[in-house]
Amino acid sequence: QVQLVESGGGLVQAGGSLRLSCVVSGRTITSIPMGWFRQAPGKEREFVATIDWSGNYRYYTNSVKGRFTISRDNAENTVSLQMHSLKPENTGVYSCAARRTSYSSTANAAGSYDYWGQGTQVTVSS
Repeated sequence: QVQLVESGGGLVQAGGSLRLSCVVSGRTITSIPMGWFRQAPGKEREFVATIDWSGNYRYYTNSVKGRFTISRDNAENTVSLQMHSLKPENTGVYSCAARRTSYSSTANAAGSYDYWGQGTQVTVSS
């Protein structure tokens, strides 16, 4: 059974930083794209960032470009999201996600991902 477990969320003031981690068990992530999504209260889940299987291609939603960095450590079966210059609008539950098919393309649609974590809460105060 594939499990994704996020950690690293918390309460931070605007302008602060957090680093989220997602540890995957049950399969290796070496050959699959990974992504991060956010769901704010009362809103739909939205795409934040994705990284391809090699780590060479990364794509971000416009609002986080230059502030967030997605990375992966295939040896540790982990994907991370480093977040700087946080804003109140970045508040939400952050979930990591994985695609099932090896060497598939990255995606920014939640429906393209097969495995999901429970999420970790990030709250940015003004």
